[in-house]
Amino acid sequence: MKFTPEHTQISDTVRKFVANEINPFTAEWEKAGIFPAHELFKKMGDLGLLGIKYPTEFGGMGLDFSYSMVAAEALGDCNVGGVPMAIGVQTDMCTPALARFGSDELRAAYLAPAIAGDMVGCIGVSEVGGGSDVAALKTTARKDGGDYVINGSKMWITNGMQADWCCLLANTSEGAVHKNKSLIIVPMDAPGITRQKIEKIGMHSSDTAQLFFDNVRVPQRNLIGQEGMGFMLQMLQFQEERLYGAAGSLRSLDNLIDQTIAYTRERKTFGQPILNNQVVHFRLAELRTEVECLRALTYRAVESYVGGKDVTKLASMAKLKAGRLSREVADSCLQYWGGMGFTADNPISQAYRDSRLISIGGGADEIMLGIICKLDMGIDPFPSRHVS
Repeated sequence: MKFTPEHTQISDTVRKFVANEINPFTAEWEKAGIFPAHELFKKMGDLGLLGIKYPTEFGGMGLDFSYSMVAAEALGDCNVGGVPMAIGVQTDMCTPALARFGSDELRAAYLAPAIAGDMVGCIGVSEVGGGSDVAALKTTARKDGGDYVINGSKMWITNGMQADWCCLLANTSEGAVHKNKSLIIVPMDAPGITRQKIEKIGMHSSDTAQLFFDNVRVPQRNLIGQEGMGFMLQMLQFQEERLYGAAGSLRSLDNLIDQTIAYTRERKTFGQPILNNQVVHFRLAELRTEVECLRALTYRAVESYVGGKDVTKLASMAKLKAGRLSREVADSCLQYWGGMGFTADNPISQAYRDSRLISIGGGADEIMLGIICKLDMGIDPFPSRHVS
């Protein structure tokens, strides 16, 4: 993929922002279990970092997705995983369908403020009984007059405690599970919505919520695209989410390896640096090579996506590899830090906790494998899920 001076400029801007506005405060945010999303997003919005790929008429930069990928990769300099994940929800998870298929009225009301950092968004897909199995969700949105009346709940919602609006996937009719769903923008101050914070083993600085909808009314004009097209639109959103996740892991992985090299060079056992042991430096070289392979795959997928190609298979491969490699790098590096790696405030243990989610959120590893099998081999590993 060919990089322009503008790519470099965006990367440098994001890295400086991380160094000055995020990393000095992450210990405080981790302890609090939340970061000030409105305050931080407003600062990012002022720099244009929340709408890099979105239309200029709504406050975006109007650039292609490769520039967003560069920003996501630069966010890998964050020393925690929760904040860049929350940023990714705003830029690449709850807004893509709105930007592409939403009405001008809807985009003016919700996309423009999200790009400016004046509103925080979240994506409402997963439920207690339907996480990676999107077709199994039970939340309903039934027409009544000029409104949708929404009932149900959503689980594991990043930004859920602070969000001003939710891009909600709900069943708007009976029938085939892939054709009865719609994406609807739901203002989070609507009567009938309650939120409950979820405690997690990692990603502590990112607030995560369960959302409950009890006869929540929203205007039917809040529909994104056409009714019944929600499943397909959400699958398109997943492509950008998974590419964001893969790109966002690259610098983080490199940083973990760099920190481990530095530590094992200084730490001595039996009279020599730990790094001098062949088993250690060979293993770190192997991991570094794996990161470069993931980078090449991610760049190829992004280049194809920018070129208008369907990258479902490549994005699924990149997401799968990012999750598994993040676990592998964090675990291997932690071993070389010994007891220090098992302390709570160590950068390796931080990554060990935070990175585990990559193989679960946005489609579990097994879902990625199923997609790859279907698109590469013509084998559907979940034939019983189809309902006509």
